[in-house]
Formats: sequence, C-alpha cells, structure tokens
Amino acid sequence: MCLAIPAQIIEVIDNEQAVVDMGGVRKQISTALLDDVMVGDYVIVHVGYALNRLDPEEAEATLRLFAELAATADED
Repeated sequence: MCLAIPAQIIEVIDNEQAVVDMGGVRKQISTALLDDVMVGDYVIVHVGYALNRLDPEEAEATLRLFAELAATADED
C-alpha cells in the first residue's frame, strides 16, 4: 500500500530540494518534479518526492481527517 501525505514547505534549499513539515516532523524532500515551489506551499509527498501542489484549504481538510483518524485509532 502506498500513501502520499500532504506537507507544507517550510524551507526551500535549492531548486530541487526543500524541507517540509508533516505534522511536526520535518523532512528534506526532492522538488525536482515541480516548478517554482515556495515556502508555505502545500505539496503531496510520496517516497521523498513532492508530486504536486495542493490547494491550502484542501490540504488542511485532509490533515484534519488524518488527525481524526489517528485520534480514533488511539481510542481502540
């Protein structure tokens, strides 16, 4: 099973590398598949690559759903 996760770019290292925040976890990723990413952009990350940009509202809604699922799992 593969999962792509929404993440927010918090630092652009160069035109092919950036640091993202994934729920408090910071990770360096490749942005080679996208043009002109900027701090604050939301991207979908899969196996260390930003695949595409997300609308900020869509990203935040998806992250809220992940948080709700995690909370439900903790209750079990």
